Amino acid sequence: MEHRSERREFLRKAAWGGVGWLILRNSRSAWSYQANEKLNMAFVGAGGRGGGLVNEFSDLGENVVALCDVDEQRAAGAFKRFPEAKRYVDFRKMLEEMEKQIDAVVVATPDHTHACASVMAMELGKHVYCEKPLTWSIYEARRMREVALQKKVATQMGNQGTASGGLRQAVEVIQAGAIGKVHEVHVWTNRPIWPQGMERPTETPPVPPHLHWDLWLGPAPYRPYHPAYLPFNWRGWCDFGTGALGDMGCHTMNLPVMALRLHQAVIEGKTIFVEAVSSGCNGESYPKWAIVRYSLPARGDLPPVKLVWYEGGQKPPAYLLEGQEMPSSGSLLIGEKGMLFSPGDNGSSWRLLPAEKFKDYQPPAPT
Repeated sequence: MEHRSERREFLRKAAWGGVGWLILRNSRSAWSYQANEKLNMAFVGAGGRGGGLVNEFSDLGENVVALCDVDEQRAAGAFKRFPEAKRYVDFRKMLEEMEKQIDAVVVATPDHTHACASVMAMELGKHVYCEKPLTWSIYEARRMREVALQKKVATQMGNQGTASGGLRQAVEVIQAGAIGKVHEVHVWTNRPIWPQGMERPTETPPVPPHLHWDLWLGPAPYRPYHPAYLPFNWRGWCDFGTGALGDMGCHTMNLPVMALRLHQAVIEGKTIFVEAVSSGCNGESYPKWAIVRYSLPARGDLPPVKLVWYEGGQKPPAYLLEGQEMPSSGSLLIGEKGMLFSPGDNGSSWRLLPAEKFKDYQPPAPT
């Protein structure tokens, strides 16, 4: 509980400290831009995935005006490509100094700092594109939603599969009744592809000169630097990442969530039963493998459904795919009339099973 209180206090200070009181004198509505008008973009996280997003938004024609990264070595590529962009290591200073020059902010940092940067940007009236998973905790997600609604800013979570036509088509196929009422779902991933199930390291090597360790930690409780945490493996540590389920569930589970309106159970305040088995938890890092079973109640005219999540090499029974090759990641929705199978991480491709039964099936026109 103390750990979460520390995070909440950091989030509150990030949102309200320094420049949080400013009235948005020069902020423009997300809907007031002309079609050919460019956005002035600031980036919190400019290396790794953040570096890719810098390039993608630039290629779309937007202006890259500020780059912030606590690891100056990993961000070197973005710094070199955009020499005119102002450079920062602390997003709070960037937002304070560049408030009048920024229209939108992209947040592509480790999970534990998503909310801090996003909330502060939205409090200043800046539109936000935040990488998945949206936040480290449920509280942070609720806080981000509150601020986005209050400030009336445009927001989006980075989720490539959901932005694809294939996933949206699969959702419409399910909702059109192609496989009938769905009562069972299986979702699996090849993650973690980083270490999990380990104890905290005891060594205290020196902090690399290019890394601002205190800023990287952000709202997390202090611990000495160790290369076991970054640049990639923070995903497996409880203080920084959200494990395989948090990292990939937002991709692979989104097709059934959207198609079956699973979120409606939460909106309606209904009870969802969850049980899990795993390799074991130590409080420091996530399990090496896990199977999580969700029992969701009826939602409107949709029947109750059981959803099973598999990670760390666990998979559903092979016979369910009726001879189809079992991929390393995927989802399977089982209905009264058949099944929808989506191989891969993000739901962008799909097929109906049994194949012979649906060989002449034509999906509905997009709505």
